[in-house]
Amino acid sequence: MTAAHDLSADHEIHDMMNGIGHAAKSAALELASATEESKNAALHAAAAAVRARKAEILAANARDVAAAEANGVKGSFLDRLVLDDDRVEAMARGLEEVAALPDPIGTVLAEWERPNGLKIARVRVPLGVIGVIYESRPNVTADAGGLCVKAGNAAILRGGSESFESSRMILSCLQDGLRAAGLPEAAVQAPPTTDREAVGALLRMTEFVDVIVPRGGKSLIERVQSESRIPVFAHLEGLCHTYVHAKADPQMARDIVLNAKMRRTGICGATETVLIDRGIAGELLGAMVDDLSAAGCEIRGDAAARDIDARIVPASDADWDTEYLDAIVAVRVVEDVEAAIDHVNTHGSNHTDAIVTADAVAAERFLSRVDSGIVLHNASTQFADGGEFGMGAEIGISTGKMHARGPVGAEQLTSYKYVVRGAGQVRP
Repeated sequence: MTAAHDLSADHEIHDMMNGIGHAAKSAALELASATEESKNAALHAAAAAVRARKAEILAANARDVAAAEANGVKGSFLDRLVLDDDRVEAMARGLEEVAALPDPIGTVLAEWERPNGLKIARVRVPLGVIGVIYESRPNVTADAGGLCVKAGNAAILRGGSESFESSRMILSCLQDGLRAAGLPEAAVQAPPTTDREAVGALLRMTEFVDVIVPRGGKSLIERVQSESRIPVFAHLEGLCHTYVHAKADPQMARDIVLNAKMRRTGICGATETVLIDRGIAGELLGAMVDDLSAAGCEIRGDAAARDIDARIVPASDADWDTEYLDAIVAVRVVEDVEAAIDHVNTHGSNHTDAIVTADAVAAERFLSRVDSGIVLHNASTQFADGGEFGMGAEIGISTGKMHARGPVGAEQLTSYKYVVRGAGQVRP
């Protein structure tokens, strides 16, 4: 391929993305004033389209999966890519659950009156146009598109090339729903190409895009954060921990650790490191290794853990900072809750971390001191999900501290403005 051809191709992609941006900006203005009824009608019609076109979605997904397998993709990455009847139904149901949520737009967050008679209200409004960049999970297309519509935003969705066919079919269902409700189908768009330059172009579209939401692995997040000229809601890797305190109920701890690691290893809420107090490790760690090994999990641990159970293989320094997204877990024996908190805040990604204990004081210490978007007591880290939080769905789990943190649902995809009503006041 010649340099001239490269420049020509980049120019074509730039023009294409600008066209998408213009359409999205126009659609966002219309969607911002759309009624709750019309937005909900679009989501219900999209859900119906997903169900009606299930065979088309699964056929497109089969093409994506076959291509991924031919490229040597396997394990947890493939699990995130694959759709089946249940996952398609979950997408449709998720759209309906988003529709059932209260409309955040127009909510009065606060209001007051000044001594001069001015009446001031802080009112929730859409963000505008949201660019969402994600990797292999095609269901994110439905979740992100649906949430943006609910919050009155237009969305430009850039899914991974591995799920291109699946995501394109799901996008078509969302646009079916928008048309049925009389809303602009440009409210949810996706570049019709797998060329990586489309991502670069999206990150530079300051004229059209208000926020970028990346959802994926470390390399994707780093690229977006380094290249974007647009504010970013970062969804960093899920380096999640489950800490088993000395006063944990043994069976509860076993159940939670097994679920947190092995329910689905390829999601961002999967536990990657188990911390266990020295005071309970001798009686409990062996049973936990039994559970994990029986489920096909490899256990890597520090010297103290290996002294208790010889089936544990040595962990390297890198293991404490690794998001496996696979059937591998790191185990470290710690002295107490303070040591566990220190480990999580040093090695974690500010995503999701859990403590298992019957000691309320230790639990509150952990919950208040661990600096993560989601902290749990006596529950699996796999609950780190907007749907499980009652948000219907999520665009991602924000690990930053500006604007949105934790699950990013419809309410988090809004801003606010001040509405001031007077009666002829002028400032002295």
